[in-house]
Amino acid sequence: MSKKKQNLRDINTEEHKGEHAHDDGHNHSDPESVGKFKTYLPAIFSFVMLIIGIAMDYFDVAFFKDWVRIVWYVIAYLPVGFPVIKEGWNSIIKGDFFTEFLLMSIATIGAFAIGEYPEGVAVMLFYAVGELFQNAAVNRAKSNIKALLDVRPNEALVYRNNDYISVNPETVEIGEKVQVRVGEKIPLDGILLSDKGSFNTAALTGESKPDTIAKGEKVFAGSINLDGVIEIETTKEFKDSSIARILDMVQNATARKSKTELFIRKFARIYTPIVVFLAIGLTFLPYFIVDDYVFSEWLYRALIFLVISCPCALVISIPLGYFGGLGAASKNGILFKGASFLDEMTKVNTVVMDKTGTVTKGVFKIKEIKAIDWKEPEFMKYLMAMEEQSTHPIAKAIMEYKADGEDFQASEVSEIAGKGLKGTVNGKTVLVGNKPLMTSNNIEVPSETDKIVESIVMVSIEGRFAGYVIIADELKDDAHEAIKQIRESGISKIIMLSGDKDSITQQVAKELGVDWAKGGLLPEDKLIEVEKLMSENEGRVAFIGDGINDAPVLAASDVGIAMGGLGSDVAIETADVIIQTDQPSKIAKAIKIGKSTRRIVWQNIGLAFGVKAVVLVLGAGGLATMWEAVFADVGVALLAILNAVRLQKMKWK
Repeated sequence: MSKKKQNLRDINTEEHKGEHAHDDGHNHSDPESVGKFKTYLPAIFSFVMLIIGIAMDYFDVAFFKDWVRIVWYVIAYLPVGFPVIKEGWNSIIKGDFFTEFLLMSIATIGAFAIGEYPEGVAVMLFYAVGELFQNAAVNRAKSNIKALLDVRPNEALVYRNNDYISVNPETVEIGEKVQVRVGEKIPLDGILLSDKGSFNTAALTGESKPDTIAKGEKVFAGSINLDGVIEIETTKEFKDSSIARILDMVQNATARKSKTELFIRKFARIYTPIVVFLAIGLTFLPYFIVDDYVFSEWLYRALIFLVISCPCALVISIPLGYFGGLGAASKNGILFKGASFLDEMTKVNTVVMDKTGTVTKGVFKIKEIKAIDWKEPEFMKYLMAMEEQSTHPIAKAIMEYKADGEDFQASEVSEIAGKGLKGTVNGKTVLVGNKPLMTSNNIEVPSETDKIVESIVMVSIEGRFAGYVIIADELKDDAHEAIKQIRESGISKIIMLSGDKDSITQQVAKELGVDWAKGGLLPEDKLIEVEKLMSENEGRVAFIGDGINDAPVLAASDVGIAMGGLGSDVAIETADVIIQTDQPSKIAKAIKIGKSTRRIVWQNIGLAFGVKAVVLVLGAGGLATMWEAVFADVGVALLAILNAVRLQKMKWK
């Protein structure tokens, strides 16, 4: 199964039709409980029928003879056997003869041919249960990709016939006037007709600071209007808009993903033809070797050999190992969308991460207060009195400051476009804003402020520079520990790519000790950088992000990791691994869990293959019966289960 086919199966119906036969019966439109019942019903039915049949055999029930017994076990076999036989037949039609489906089909039908009906049902039931374990893990970790469509703006208020009417954005033409209310998404790319506007562009650019746009400047589809009703003039059709391009990149990047197959599929392609040809040889070659050759006797022995050779212990031990890994990861707040991604994590040697929302909280906080010739609390009261008049996110961050005593009150507050605020507090003239506001009022600003890369709010009181406040996006509590643990887990290179300003990106990267960083990137730029790394890298490249703008890169990278607590729905749906707690330190834990899982899976493979090899030799020599083979498989499966359960008990630092 391809890496992203699991995630996009509800979008790409053709891919969905080509999935494993055990998925074909799922009705995704049904309630979850009904869907689960339908999934497990065939195995439950076969199990009940098998147990009842064995009980009637044991107690030698009178009517349970001849054709009644055959029909009973055939009915027990079909729910779990028919999908496998069908898949084997479809594989043969496509030219892929030697699959585990073919081996399971020949062996179990062979068991029926020699009268070993319970064994035939039991072996196929074991196989079905193994598949259900795998499918349960995938389906639990996977959710519908419909969120990709939900991010599209679904309406546009267009000015037509002297009134604003709501239409589908795809019907809006270039040059039309569109109205956007507070909190709504910009439906199409365009230019701002209103005097000014404040927009949240984090989903598109990763820029943590809201963007203030003046009249005549560009606005992009997918941005959220934060302040007042605005009007824009469209410059692109919806299909060419920013958000449409991003969604298109997600799907195209997904299509470029290389296929990854689980070990059992690869192993079966070698194991199956060997076993089939050995069984054929076991049937006919003795004719040339032994004197008292009896065809029926050697056919019986070959069929027993085939039943013994069924890889059900192998098949069940592998998904059980991965299932244990998936469960252990889930308990640690990490969600893998399928077993193959546990394997991929073990091969990662380069980690690329976004900044905003990934290693930072994506929330403005006061980083530093510098009061000159004023006590800090009094200085902040002047500033807060002015900022109380503003709804800007930076103002909200400043208002979180706690100062003792009564608050000051501002009056005659006016906004100076693009610069800041001017007003009166306690009879004193106060200016609050950026450096151009200070210099335009002949206020000398300390040179030290030129080196500050974060957002800075400057204050002057009565014509003198009174100080400044640095506002910054705060690092997550475990950001430093995350980088340290990622390196300790064996990652050789850590890179930061961000849509935020390059100066801020470089500062955060330096503070965290990241190897290399680049800021000011659009989604296309991030994609280019990661694809370049993937082409140059012999190992795997993992990308960690949280916004819509990260979705194309999450889809294109070898392993896409999304921050699931505050991350965008699209990023979560597109990623292979989701950090449900939003803690970057979980990334290293995900790598360690992947390595532990792979180690246990290979232990299970070694155990299953070793026991299988011994029993195969005994079967070929006529020393093992059907039930001994089934017992050996059951024993190996139980040991594999116990080994896999160890993952649930393991602790990772």
